[in-house]
Amino acid sequence: MPPENVKRCPWATTPDMIAYHDAEWGVPLHDDAGLFEFLVLEGAQAGLSWATILRKRERYRQLFGGFDSAFVANMTPARIKRMMLDPGIVRNRAKIESAVSNAHALLLVRQEFDSFDDYIWRFVDGKPIRNRWRRLEEVPASTPQSEAMSRDLRAREFRFVGPTICYAFMQAVGMVNDHLLDCAFR
Repeated sequence: MPPENVKRCPWATTPDMIAYHDAEWGVPLHDDAGLFEFLVLEGAQAGLSWATILRKRERYRQLFGGFDSAFVANMTPARIKRMMLDPGIVRNRAKIESAVSNAHALLLVRQEFDSFDDYIWRFVDGKPIRNRWRRLEEVPASTPQSEAMSRDLRAREFRFVGPTICYAFMQAVGMVNDHLLDCAFR
């Protein structure tokens, strides 16, 4: 573990956020289950803090079968109803149901592109975009790439995938490296 005086992006202030920042945020991810996990979690985060989602992440993993898209696609209305009672996740019916419908859409994407990874990384031509921001205020909420991703995902019937959610997803899975220039990571 790096010493506490290491320079990080200013949003990494709590132990959970520091661990996430240091080990995951901005690291290129090419695993379909991991990519699906971040798509679900970023959608669940809409209107909430990422710190809240990180605290609930393990329970999401348990209830969503390790983010196996086939498992999630087969969730029944009764299971969703039970999940609505679980305080370990965000109990928002639209968000839970969107995870299920997004799993169905992801399975169709896999049929067309062989993997969700192959599909999603096309929006950055298969390699991370390295930005060179000096201040947090410079980091955009969305970009032309996240807007294109959002449009394409929505055309494929994904939900909770607006341009801002897509950009946060791109940052999380390393499609975009938005660590500030003075950050010691990435």
